[in-house]
Amino acid sequence: PQHKCGNKKSCPEDHFAFKIISGAANVVGPSICFDDMVLMSSMKNNIGRGLNIALVNGTSGQLLKTDTFDMYSG
Repeated sequence: PQHKCGNKKSCPEDHFAFKIISGAANVVGPSICFDDMVLMSSMKNNIGRGLNIALVNGTSGQLLKTDTFDMYSG
């Protein structure tokens, strides 16, 4: 069976599924999936070097904001 965000098992009914992939240098970019919707990825062109953050409403699951914080450049 298919599970949300490609997880190995389903989450309980009152929980959100998510998957965060940190990436691998310049080979594979990071991605954030929430409740079977990709919020950030190289395909969406909204990721960057450093910390990639997606702010999501914990009750509704609505995406509020995404941002990148470049920790390398200071």
